[in-house]
This record gives sequence, C-alpha cells and structure tokens, in this order.
Amino acid sequence: MTRTILTWALVLAVGASALEWLQAQYQTHTLSRELYVSLIGLAFAGGGVWAGWRLTRRHAPGPFARNDAALTALGLTGQEVKVLERLAAGQSNKEIARALGLSPNTVKTHIAHLFEKLAVSRRTQAIGKARDLQLIP
Repeated sequence: MTRTILTWALVLAVGASALEWLQAQYQTHTLSRELYVSLIGLAFAGGGVWAGWRLTRRHAPGPFARNDAALTALGLTGQEVKVLERLAAGQSNKEIARALGLSPNTVKTHIAHLFEKLAVSRRTQAIGKARDLQLIP
C-alpha cells in the first residue's frame, strides 16, 4: 500500500511541476498558445493512458487449486462437493440427482448439510462462499 501511495504522490508531484513550468513558459511568452495547449493535452492524454493501464491490468490466473484445508475444516464429504459443483453449474435438484445417480431427496439432504456447514441460507450464498474459500472454481 505504501508503494502505491508513493507512486501516485510522485506522479502527481511531477505533473504539478510540469504544469507550473508550462505556465511560467506561457506567461513569459516563450511558448505559443497552441503549443502550450497541445503540451497540456498530450500530458493529460498520456497520464490517462498510463493510469488506465495501471488500474486495469490483471494478472493471469493460475490453474485452480482446491483448498483442501477448508474442505477438512468444514467437514465436507466428497458427495457434498460434487453436489456443490453441480449447484455452481446452475443445475436443479433433479438434474443433480440424475447426474450423480441419487434420489432428489438425497440431493436435498446434501444441500441442507452444505447450507449448514457453510453457514448460508441460499444457493447463491453457498456458491459465493465456496468460491471465496476456493472449494470450487
């Protein structure tokens, strides 16, 4: 955080100094009005491109690594993890039951256990928390 603050402080200080220098050059009639306006425009355009590049760059995510420590701590079974993955894929209880060869009531039981173990009350909350804990991709 300190590095970010110092970087932005330096950028702002250099920008303010450059503007003051340009203003002094303009007031002493060293530069024409068109050149003065063009230099300021270029400075702001360059600063905007640089800031946009710095603020929007993303690091490429690595391969998904399941958080086994969280799985153990929560006490999730292998079948519950499979149900959770299917929930994240947007499948209904019947679709999950067909895909895993379970009865719909068993799927409901697994989902109830998931909600209890993850301390949530809705599917979307369960999926969000599971992703935050890196239980599912």
